[in-house]
Amino acid sequence: MHFFPKLSFTIRHYTTLRKLPKLRKIPIKRRSQAILQAQQALIEYLHSTRSIPFTHAENITKNSLVSLSDLISKVDFSPQTFSRTFPRFLRYHPINEFEFFFESIGIPCSEIEGFLRPNEFFLSENANILNLACVLCGLGFPWNQLGKLYRVENSIFLECPDGVSARIDRIMGLGFDKVSAVGVCLVFPFVLSGRGEVRGEIDELLGVLKRVFVDCGGRSLVEGNVDAWCVVCRKVKFFYDLGCEKEALVELISSRLSVLVEIREEVLAKKFEFFSGMSASKEDIGLVLLRWPEILGYDLETPMFSVEGFFTSIGLSEKKLDSISRVFPFVLGKNKLENLPYLLRAIDLHEWFFEKIMNGDHHLLANVDNSSIDEEVAKGFEKSLEQIRLMKNQYHMMGKLNFLLGIGFGENLVTIKALSYLHGSRAELQERFDSLLNVGIKYSNLCKIVKLWPKVLNQKPDILEEKVSYLQNDLGCSLQDLDVFPGFLCFDLENRIKPRCEFHLWLSEKGLVRRHYSIASMIATSEKKFIARLYRIHPAAPKQWLEYFSSRANR
Repeated sequence: MHFFPKLSFTIRHYTTLRKLPKLRKIPIKRRSQAILQAQQALIEYLHSTRSIPFTHAENITKNSLVSLSDLISKVDFSPQTFSRTFPRFLRYHPINEFEFFFESIGIPCSEIEGFLRPNEFFLSENANILNLACVLCGLGFPWNQLGKLYRVENSIFLECPDGVSARIDRIMGLGFDKVSAVGVCLVFPFVLSGRGEVRGEIDELLGVLKRVFVDCGGRSLVEGNVDAWCVVCRKVKFFYDLGCEKEALVELISSRLSVLVEIREEVLAKKFEFFSGMSASKEDIGLVLLRWPEILGYDLETPMFSVEGFFTSIGLSEKKLDSISRVFPFVLGKNKLENLPYLLRAIDLHEWFFEKIMNGDHHLLANVDNSSIDEEVAKGFEKSLEQIRLMKNQYHMMGKLNFLLGIGFGENLVTIKALSYLHGSRAELQERFDSLLNVGIKYSNLCKIVKLWPKVLNQKPDILEEKVSYLQNDLGCSLQDLDVFPGFLCFDLENRIKPRCEFHLWLSEKGLVRRHYSIASMIATSEKKFIARLYRIHPAAPKQWLEYFSSRANR
């Protein structure tokens, strides 16, 4: 039985070696041997030649496999001679020790170059970095996690070692043991910083952590190792960073610490993302999750629900339901619960519903109704879905359908109709949709636009943004004008919108236009009717249009 841990390590080590691209020239069965021999040679080099303490030379070497594999690839490999040729290579080709050091403390290799200094090659040239790493390691910090400190607060590695030790002692003086103090520092690196301007913030944070883990006995719920403390501290940081009022935060976390310890970090992130879809503030989402921890156990992704049944269960009146059916028919039918926040935004009920959740009606999310379905609508949608599944490009079509469902459309024939006009992948459609949100179009209004003019989303984001900019800045209109004429976004800006609008402006400046024409009447009118109108304004206007303004003349 005692051989199992060693076997497990060998398997993990073997898997890691297979993923190192620089070792492809070495047979797989020889890679482990090559790495071991190279590690032994590098430890000896760092310790004997570079005067780095043996323990730290070993830490640097064993935690920098990518840099080491790059070094190995520069030496011709032979099973019989490698143990001699690699040490000889090191003697005549000094390495950049900072590359190995930064990788060994846990900084991703893709980021290391940003931390390297052009005039520093050996660790002895900036000895304080290694000295601080040695001190922190002696205080209980895992060597391969020191990068968490360096990436966020590299000023710590410029500090006096005694000053850093004193800050650790201060944390322990609040009632934390060494392991929990290390966990706190790894998750909140700024508590080790000597910067005076963050002193108040440090005191506030340590006060919160003391009340949660020390005064309320929370330490007993956490396993006595650094990794376990990092996990639970990251969960506290999750809520701390949301900006919740500190007194309420301490009170809620303290009374529900067991739930916080047991719940997985990815669950917290997914629940936060769900309520973010309702445009709720970060602070309010944090308070909801702490005030009603039952929500953390709800499946808010996979259940299907009836939109009509859900509206009834949350207390909407018959009059309100009829209004939604008339104004927002595209949301009806079935949908996944993960799309509920966007469905509510599509009908402007997201703020009202989140308020109900905050007031304790979170049970509305626990058992959603899936029975109140219009059978005719469901049958029509399923028939269309079957046809999609028979298409050669079914995956592409399903991607577009999932986009529509994801922004709040339901499983109904209105959605199928809109789907037939859309071009592009799900990601492209989402990018175009988001670009229109970012220029200020209200979510519910944008969903109506997509329902009426799906082709709007067949254009690139920069084109859409340029059209909105022209509408607001050049024509002096507001985004509300798109509610009346959403088709504005479908016409060509250079060959249709600009020429016609600028010609009308020119006619107005000449005093020839005696009535107001809407943007829709200027742009959506056919060329024949547009020219006929110009003739009524002035007999010479069509000639001016064709010679100087029309897109035909420009071409």
